[in-house]
Amino acid sequence: MQQFRRITIDTEMMGGKPCIRGMRVTVGMVVEALSTGRTIEELLADFPYLEEPDIREALAFAASLAQGHDVSIAS
Repeated sequence: MQQFRRITIDTEMMGGKPCIRGMRVTVGMVVEALSTGRTIEELLADFPYLEEPDIREALAFAASLAQGHDVSIAS
């Protein structure tokens, strides 16, 4: 089971959706933006508080879920 250190889930934030480091940026928002053709550089410019490893981990998290793998969120 892969452990994700940059992904957080808080039932009190963003409806309990997986977020990046406790911020109001969801994994889904990041993956959707990339799927529409936005680049990592564009996302970093749009969200200057994000870091490239945040985006890469969001992709890895989404891929793990899509493949049916169990995921673990670091506490």
